[in-house]
Amino acid sequence: MKKLLIVVDMINGFINEGNLHDKGINLIIPACAANIESFIEADQDIVAFCDNHEKESREFTAYPEHCLKATSESELVEELVKFRDSMHVIAKNSTNGFFAPGFQEYIDKLYEYEKIVLVGCCTDICVLQLALSLKAYCNEKDYDCRIIVDSQACDTFDIEGHSRIDYNDLAFSLMRSSGIEVK
Repeated sequence: MKKLLIVVDMINGFINEGNLHDKGINLIIPACAANIESFIEADQDIVAFCDNHEKESREFTAYPEHCLKATSESELVEELVKFRDSMHVIAKNSTNGFFAPGFQEYIDKLYEYEKIVLVGCCTDICVLQLALSLKAYCNEKDYDCRIIVDSQACDTFDIEGHSRIDYNDLAFSLMRSSGIEVK
């Protein structure tokens, strides 16, 4: 049984520093690390997406400047760096890693995976968009692949007008209604 773990944006720019960080997200680091360790022990594939933008990124028309290339914001959080050599780290320039050029080799072999597990942040943006794209693609191709989101290893930010609890619940509900397993 071949499985793929996808770690989404567990980077400094969303957890430790920068315009879009929320230190509350650091609470999921142990659960993310446990998933990574489990996949390493089982000799399964692991992808880690890292937001990585140029100064003129089109995404900055919707979000404040964040995670610029060659800055500490675009790097994995310290607690996950020790796993870097066991993961295929892919830079992405949009909220949806499905379209990142470095992910294309995985898209071409999604049929090989029985399970794809997602962890990381932000639940209602990057995780949601990737999960929906993976599910839709597998459905289109008639691949028998379970898309699973570990709710204990996913989180989003909490600011006025964007309640962590409400947006996590909304994202998990949208994923479930699309046939994605939320555990």
